[in-house]
Amino acid sequence: MAGKIVSRRVIAAGLAVAPLAWSAWAADSAPAEVRSALPTARLIGAGQLRFIGLLVYEARLWAPQPPAEPTNESLALELLYARTLQGKQIAQRSLVEMRRIEPVNDSLADRWLEALRTLLPDVHAGDRLTGVQRPRRSTELFHNGRALGEVIDAEFTRLFFGIWLSPRTSEPALRARLLGLAEASRP
Repeated sequence: MAGKIVSRRVIAAGLAVAPLAWSAWAADSAPAEVRSALPTARLIGAGQLRFIGLLVYEARLWAPQPPAEPTNESLALELLYARTLQGKQIAQRSLVEMRRIEPVNDSLADRWLEALRTLLPDVHAGDRLTGVQRPRRSTELFHNGRALGEVIDAEFTRLFFGIWLSPRTSEPALRARLLGLAEASRP
């Protein structure tokens, strides 16, 4: 009986540290879709988004070099989700955040929302959404490494990545960590 208890404790301890080990490994190597789009990309910074104290996702910014003008340079943003969210909710929230950065007329907002609703899947804990910014051109989206599609619209791209990288973001501390301007390990 004691052997079983020890085994369960060992297994439980292993499971408890597994996410930390994965996170440390993942921070050192760009996902395949990032390496394909930006072969010289390296991790610039990382941080977490929390809502009412609950972890929503961990974000990582990949680029060939620290971006001087983040919404105007080639880069990739990877989000590792910690909970289940509906794609339609993510799309709606994205548009709210884009409009917070800069006004968007209703007709354009409707087109962008429809594009996001079409592309964004429901996510579950452990899922990754990655966006590749092609400045002045397009946003390409991936789910767990699988291409979802592309929004070819320079203004959409600027405002979409602005959700995290614009000086007008609603999450300035996360922006600072992503851009390597603050300690990534601080929540």
